[in-house]
Amino acid sequence: MPVGYTGDAGKLGEFEMNENGRDRSDRWTCALELDDSRSITAGRQSALRDAIRRGADLRIYTEFRHNEHIDPASDDTEVVREVAEFKATYLVDERWVAGIMTMRQPVELPDGFGQPPSMSFFMYNEDGRQAIARPYLDDRSSTGIPDLTSVPDDTPMARYHRFSSWDADTNAPSHNFVYDFDVFRFWVCDNWREVLAHDRDGTVSSGSIDALAHAFSNGAEVKVGIGDLCHDLAEEQGDSPCHEVFIQLNSCYYYTDQKLFIGATDPLVRVRPVIPMEYSTGGWDFGWLVVRTDGHAALRLADPYTLKFRDAERRYAVRWFVR
Repeated sequence: MPVGYTGDAGKLGEFEMNENGRDRSDRWTCALELDDSRSITAGRQSALRDAIRRGADLRIYTEFRHNEHIDPASDDTEVVREVAEFKATYLVDERWVAGIMTMRQPVELPDGFGQPPSMSFFMYNEDGRQAIARPYLDDRSSTGIPDLTSVPDDTPMARYHRFSSWDADTNAPSHNFVYDFDVFRFWVCDNWREVLAHDRDGTVSSGSIDALAHAFSNGAEVKVGIGDLCHDLAEEQGDSPCHEVFIQLNSCYYYTDQKLFIGATDPLVRVRPVIPMEYSTGGWDFGWLVVRTDGHAALRLADPYTLKFRDAERRYAVRWFVR
């Protein structure tokens, strides 16, 4: 049985679950917990994967000391708790979960924003491996060539371990790493309900457009799971594992005569699907989609190195969730 929050930060307990293994309320439950060596101390990876497969929202709780993670020159040993929301979630090959922060600017604790202005696309894997991509948003001129970057691991943070760095002299540097947080807790809100699934041609495999339209017309939120969204980012075509990317919709529309449902996604980050998930040169971008229940999708994607946008049209199998 998955474990869940009892009301006191740092303590775990159990929630009553319904027959489908889901929490009966909209409370958050801890599907998986790791310690600072990233060993499992509570929950199960399978519980996290099953929840994400059902469209669950993801937040990750971590703990660290100020002078170990924020300011190594400080003598402040205060424990800091962080909970971050991962708006875009990935299920890769039906056996691996990753989440990406899609809305974050750099933060410099405890005062405010870090510099320079950029997006901080942090990505966490289910095993605690982390990564960050930072497309700069100011008017800097970057002329570096995108490539694997040789950067000395000279950070004074003893708990930080870098695996690889990319594109350091460009507008979109990224690196893959682990920071040994004292604890990782993968919290899920598993109260979405799948009401429609169709293939890339719009052929319905389960549920109905009527059920989706009825829920949306009565104020329900809508979320989608888009099949193989990042296939074109694979190093070789046909070399991409199957994957599903989950993202919530903001504005939705229903053409009542055509029975055609249309939704615009929140911003998301597309990343080349591998296990574990990581950033690399040419292996990611970001943008928005407009998806339809006939399988058609319009994409507006930003090149992170130039911030120039391009539009494209493709077809995807999509699962639609409401709550």
